[in-house]
Amino acid sequence: MAAKILPVVKLAAKVTIAGGALYVACDSGLLGGSEQGSEALQKAKAAIPPAIQEWMKYFGLEAQLPAMPKVEFSPVQSWNSGVRWTVSSLSEAPMKATEYSSQGLQYLKDLTK
Repeated sequence: MAAKILPVVKLAAKVTIAGGALYVACDSGLLGGSEQGSEALQKAKAAIPPAIQEWMKYFGLEAQLPAMPKVEFSPVQSWNSGVRWTVSSLSEAPMKATEYSSQGLQYLKDLTK
């Protein structure tokens, strides 16, 4: 009987963990817009080092952690630049295809001369 229940319990645990992770991600704003993601990143940067120090004291570890590196990264600007590049490339695609096909045709004409 236990052999039949164990897979169900494992599946329930996995679904619970995945659902909890999804709930936390949605609640903290990670799945929202770029500004919400940037705010969540700032909150995480402020909360993680004290939490690590607390856990290290709890487990009796007295190792010194290296300082957090300064990363000047704005998800808002990166997201917008990626979207702009993608839309720009898609809008230029027909013109580029025409240009490349005419160049290829001209190359073939020059070869046959």
